[in-house]
Amino acid sequence: MQIPTFLYRLAIACWMGGASLFTFVLTPIIFKSFNRDMAGGIVGALFPGYFKWGLLCGLIALAALFMSPTVKHKAIAAVIIAVMLAITSVQAFVIEPKATALKKEIPSFETTSKDDPHRIQFRKLHGISAVNNLVVICGGIALIVLL
Repeated sequence: MQIPTFLYRLAIACWMGGASLFTFVLTPIIFKSFNRDMAGGIVGALFPGYFKWGLLCGLIALAALFMSPTVKHKAIAAVIIAVMLAITSVQAFVIEPKATALKKEIPSFETTSKDDPHRIQFRKLHGISAVNNLVVICGGIALIVLL
């Protein structure tokens, strides 16, 4: 196997491994182990690094894909990676900053009413973010299947 093909596979594996670990293992453990406000603060502090990781892995995967002579279905893989990168960019540069700003307007998720306008806005952004995250993970699964 040539180096670009290895880097492509490694980048996809690291991106999906990181996303899966963060989404399905770390976040549930953090929310189970701490009160909601503390857990939200911890996960919120991790998000910028999480999105940077995804962007870095995606860019490496895309570059390596184009340099690899052996990866099959390059056009399909390139489109999937581009969509995953676009979603991750929106998450990193639009949704996460808006959610962080909204969280500052909510003194406590434990004591602030669920009908509070800031909580309603936050819940909507959180829902969009969760769907986007699952779409990125599904894209990664599709890339793995294409291998």
